Amino acid sequence: MHGQPRKPLEPEDAATIQKAANLRALQTQLLHNHHNKIYNEEAVDLSTRLVETNPEFYTAWNYRKLAFEHNIISAVDQDAVRLILNEELRVVENALRRNVKSYGAWHHRKWVLAKGLSSTYHEFRLLDGFQKLDSRNFHAWNYRRFVAALQNVSEEVELKHTTEMIDTNFSNYSAWHNRSAILSHLLKQGVHGFDSKEKALAEEYEVVHQAIFTDPDDQSDIKFTFVKNEDVIWKPLSTKNLGYADAWVTYLKFPDEKNSSSDTYQVEVSVGHSQGIISSSGSNYSFPSQFSFTTRLGIGKRDGEGGVGVEKVVWTDNNFHTDLPFLEELSHMLSSNRIRVITDQNPTASTWQIETIVKEIALFRELLLEVNCKIGKLTLVRLLVAHDAMMSYHASFAYKKVNTEEILELLSDLMKLDPSHSRYYKDGHSLALLEKVFLSRKSLMKHCLYYGESTSSYSHDRVCLRLNNMSLSRIGSFENLLWVRMLDLSHNELQTTEGLEALQLLSCLNLSYNKFRSFTALEPLRLLQSLSVLDISYNEIGLHPIDTTSYLCASPLSHKSNIEGIGMSDCWEAEVVFKGLQLKQLDVAGCAINGDKLRSLLVKVLPNLKWLDGEVVN
Repeated sequence: MHGQPRKPLEPEDAATIQKAANLRALQTQLLHNHHNKIYNEEAVDLSTRLVETNPEFYTAWNYRKLAFEHNIISAVDQDAVRLILNEELRVVENALRRNVKSYGAWHHRKWVLAKGLSSTYHEFRLLDGFQKLDSRNFHAWNYRRFVAALQNVSEEVELKHTTEMIDTNFSNYSAWHNRSAILSHLLKQGVHGFDSKEKALAEEYEVVHQAIFTDPDDQSDIKFTFVKNEDVIWKPLSTKNLGYADAWVTYLKFPDEKNSSSDTYQVEVSVGHSQGIISSSGSNYSFPSQFSFTTRLGIGKRDGEGGVGVEKVVWTDNNFHTDLPFLEELSHMLSSNRIRVITDQNPTASTWQIETIVKEIALFRELLLEVNCKIGKLTLVRLLVAHDAMMSYHASFAYKKVNTEEILELLSDLMKLDPSHSRYYKDGHSLALLEKVFLSRKSLMKHCLYYGESTSSYSHDRVCLRLNNMSLSRIGSFENLLWVRMLDLSHNELQTTEGLEALQLLSCLNLSYNKFRSFTALEPLRLLQSLSVLDISYNEIGLHPIDTTSYLCASPLSHKSNIEGIGMSDCWEAEVVFKGLQLKQLDVAGCAINGDKLRSLLVKVLPNLKWLDGEVVN
């Protein structure tokens, strides 16, 4: 700092500086040898000193690979080859003693052994030594799987080894992970003794139970995997970088006769075996299923036919009211639109899964009566969510998710018990709150209000689902929202609109008073072609100088607007997000980025815009 006298270097500082200088000199000399393909004894010795001092210098390991291959070819007999191999393995071992978690060192040892020129029997003894130092070192466990495969060690033997390691220390995350991988493969292959999945998993639960009750707060062992008209063309609304989409649409053909608002149709969709359908986690769609719902044609009016889109929408409470007869009629229609899924999965397997999860729920409820531990509460939440999902999927009756209240209570406790992860629990709490809204027709109708004046002629597209003031940090239950045309999500804690693209009927959306940090957080709204009214006022857009969300939105504009006469290099997202939308009303008041330049850009990007922040657009 300016004005501060320099302090003389402490002896340890001087030693550190000298050590760094020596290391730089070694690196410089190695790069010279590498570029000039010098592989003599002196050059290899220099690389040895370097990797034993700094095992993380990847270039040194790459150099040694080239030197190793050069010197193996030049070797005059088997004794010389054996000497080169032993020396290379010795160097790697020394480097690992320097840093037992060095990626480069473990990878190099694998590379040497994969040549097939040396014995692997010493490797298990080496691993035993390293795992005594740190039994949870995942590098060592990964290397053990590699060596076991080279030696053709049976998976049953390796499963027994994980048992021994867990008995020694049941907090061994890596042993549990290795065990789950081996067990999954044994079950998949139907190896003798593992041909009954139910029996094998029941025994595995007992192993987990013993660990849980030994230390309820230990996180490593509380992990469960539950093994569980016409052809139409489905198209993704949007495709992620990994090649999957969250929402898919298709067009259905109805009879040609003239339809009226009273026409209803039962729609059934069957999905057979397909290797082309996978989940975002990579799981294949392994059994056929079908879902059905009822739809009614002609229930909504388009712009120019009395719909909301032809007038300015004001989201104040006095513009919403309850009309019981009309909403009751609506509720019957919505209840019949619930998607019902039927699968051809083995009913015996389904029964076993449900019975197992019920036992686990009882076990964790008993545990929490004795110990107030966060891991126990979180695991119980996951079990309850899984139980509701299984019952909804497999039950032969209209199952209501009975665990929602308990899930909400547990997540509220977790937010207080573990504040450092409160955001995670908050998201789960928000999803459970939305599930509660759709538990029954009665609970849903509490959030459905009619927009505008009372009239003898009602329109379904004036029904607003009001989910405002619920402290929601995340949106979910999209399968229950597909009918929504008018949605109020104001006064919540939302930071993303991901998932809203599934609501293809949505025409009016209120997102005011949330926590959106940028226009890129609104990117999914680009896929809502029916959207005509949008309120994003009083958010945090423009408040944060660095917004990582913007890096997730691919810009064809290179962060610079191409609207003539408007220099908006800091608002390129606004053009990307809003261009192509058919908005007639937009509210951005109260956002830090709001200003004349932004307003001019929005007017040019949105040619159909009639109202901006409540004022008529000229």
